[in-house]
Amino acid sequence: MTGTKTLSSADVEEAGGEPNASCPTPNLETILRIPVTVQVVLGSAMMPVANLLKLGRGAVVALDHRVGEPVDIVVNGRVIARGEIVVVEEDNSRFGVSLTEIVGPVRSIE
Repeated sequence: MTGTKTLSSADVEEAGGEPNASCPTPNLETILRIPVTVQVVLGSAMMPVANLLKLGRGAVVALDHRVGEPVDIVVNGRVIARGEIVVVEEDNSRFGVSLTEIVGPVRSIE
């Protein structure tokens, strides 16, 4: 049988760490190493299958976002932030995202 315990800042300090230590317990360190997929959503489009089948090289699909609008940063299917597309300074052939807004947790209606 296993149990869980929520660590308080006093527990972390007692263990010799800081309240905001990056890895106060071995279990937390394991969790922090779990890889997640991060997606940047530029926009979406809806079209009938017939139009989808007509697409070919050079076709342009218009998205629902406009140039200059923030893009969504999605982790495991949830929007966690919004940002702007930028060119990576070290490598001009790559794009990146500059975060402009962190999305807070979704509150459920009780």
